[in-house]
Amino acid sequence: MRASRNGNIWQNIDWLTVGLFLVLVIFGWLNIYGASYSFDQTSIFDFSNRAGKQFAWILGSLVLGLVLLLVDYKTYDVLAYIAYGIMIALLLITPLLAHNIKGSLSWISLGPVSLQPAEFAKCIVALAVAKYMGRYEYKLRTWRDLIVPFALIAVPAIIIMVLQRETGSALVFAAFLLVFYRQGMSGYILWIGVAAVALFIISIRFGGIALPYGSGSVGILTCMLLLTAIEIFFICKENKMRWQPLILIGSVAAIYGLCLLINIWVTVPFDWVSMGIVAALILYTIFVSLYWRRYMLLIVAAFTLGCIGYTQACDFVFTRVLQPHQRIRIEVLLGMKEDPAGAGYNVNQARIAIGSGRFIGKGYLNGTQTKLQFVPEQDTDFIFCTVGEEWGFAGSVAVLLVYLFFILRLIEIAERQRTIFTQIYAYAVASIFLFHLTINVGMVLGLLPVIGIPLPFFSYGGSSLWGFTLLLFILLRLDAARMEQLR
Repeated sequence: MRASRNGNIWQNIDWLTVGLFLVLVIFGWLNIYGASYSFDQTSIFDFSNRAGKQFAWILGSLVLGLVLLLVDYKTYDVLAYIAYGIMIALLLITPLLAHNIKGSLSWISLGPVSLQPAEFAKCIVALAVAKYMGRYEYKLRTWRDLIVPFALIAVPAIIIMVLQRETGSALVFAAFLLVFYRQGMSGYILWIGVAAVALFIISIRFGGIALPYGSGSVGILTCMLLLTAIEIFFICKENKMRWQPLILIGSVAAIYGLCLLINIWVTVPFDWVSMGIVAALILYTIFVSLYWRRYMLLIVAAFTLGCIGYTQACDFVFTRVLQPHQRIRIEVLLGMKEDPAGAGYNVNQARIAIGSGRFIGKGYLNGTQTKLQFVPEQDTDFIFCTVGEEWGFAGSVAVLLVYLFFILRLIEIAERQRTIFTQIYAYAVASIFLFHLTINVGMVLGLLPVIGIPLPFFSYGGSSLWGFTLLLFILLRLDAARMEQLR
């Protein structure tokens, strides 16, 4: 019976997903040609230009996909940890072999081609995480159960960020948080991540703006007010006393009102006042937690206390830890600095290109911004601006809808799996594609910082194309074998 099913593997493959893959790859290839097209160029198959080279990478990806479908599905489970170990070793060796390309040490030259091992690491990490969390005895009950999965994604991410100086590729591993959440991780962990980003942005953006009354900064006061709201929310949520919200909110408002009154005669340091209020709430939270045995509040108190130190450290991280080009990009995004000829040049030109396409675009190969090379990296990280200019708003929306359908299809594949291993891997694949799409398009539109990650199947590059092919076709092979598997 199993042999028969193996013989019918081609009937069990999700051909709709394969079709979406081919649509995205082919349309991406056409746009690479449009982005790199010059008026003296005649053939899309000319291997002296990027479109021709991408065609070779596409042929290679089709062969790679075919090979992955022919491999026994059990191989991916059995070799997951071995592949993870080899991948970590390769990531450690890469900075020793790589050439410095725009400050990054992530590319290994192999004769006429260059490969970026970080692009393949995402797939290997997804398999290792799926193997660990897919064990029969594994249950995600407490934070201790997340130590190993977090370590599996943190190790390659740190290597890529610190040793290879490739921030964008390292941040992609944050997509695994969605997988952990789907498998039962507390939503509070996601909120911690959101709070960390919010506090960082507020501290950096408004930290240098003085308050109109008293002394202190708008950034610190805003952060402390946010932490005050978090403390009051959880205290009232865990200990439902009838008048407690009004008492706490009224007390905080009264203290600030009194300070404003005193400020008429004496300058009040509002930074210290706001931190004192949060400290007092932390002490009250600990008291309530111990008295009413609401031990969740101890975690809230520890989190809030950590956030106070975090807000004080944000300036150090921003000025001493981040690279100069990273700081400038964040400053431009947050409106702290205007640099249209420098850090903001890419985004400004991308916006101009997309806006010039209007509703239906200028037509294929007729984009002026791209033909005159106004947009840097227009066939790699900023390929979406070529879509916007030549195909317009209608074409851009159509591309995003295809991506949406593709990701929803991956989620549907994940939901129908019979093994936890394949289900977790499928959610990891969907999360990685979603992360790449969101960050890349948001970056091109100027909604997110420029961190340099490719648009799946669209951006020029063999490493990214093969990395995404590896992710997808391993999933298709595991999905085709689902009828043989038992949950």
